[in-house]
Amino acid sequence: MSNTVALGLILCIAAFLALDHYVLQLGAPLFLARKFTDLLEWVAFWR
Repeated sequence: MSNTVALGLILCIAAFLALDHYVLQLGAPLFLARKFTDLLEWVAFWR
């Protein structure tokens, strides 16, 4: 992955989170945090 692609991905993610916070108010960061903890528990199971 080049630096340009990585920067573009970071900007897209940041733009979505800002849009969600100020306009949509869907609670996407909380949803993603909960799914990430589920993923961590699932990976810990396979350890």
